[in-house]
Amino acid sequence: MAEVEFERALERMFARAPDVVVDAESFADRVQRRLDRGWAARRLLIGSAGVVGGVIGASQLIMSNLFSRAEAASSESARVLTTGVRQIAPQADWLFSRPAGVETIWVAAGLAVLALGFVLTRIIEEI
Repeated sequence: MAEVEFERALERMFARAPDVVVDAESFADRVQRRLDRGWAARRLLIGSAGVVGGVIGASQLIMSNLFSRAEAASSESARVLTTGVRQIAPQADWLFSRPAGVETIWVAAGLAVLALGFVLTRIIEEI
């Protein structure tokens, strides 16, 4: 019998409309402003940290003479890639007959990596 009374009391409580808060809009506006301000500060902090990190990284690359080493490694990689492609597909000589054949492959690979980066940032932004 106690369960029936409890269920009826519960039904009456849920049937009654909740009290309307008069300043609900102003409260929601204040909360939204706080949230927006927090994101703006985070964006500014992350952006400035990225700029500082980029400047430090670029200065380290310039000082370490990495560019000349990377150029040598790139030419060696291009030679290995060209040899591998010619072994797999000997009829693909048209790829390397142009002066920029290997560079075209590297540019395409770089653009693919860049596109994957954009996709990844978009996914992270949606989460």
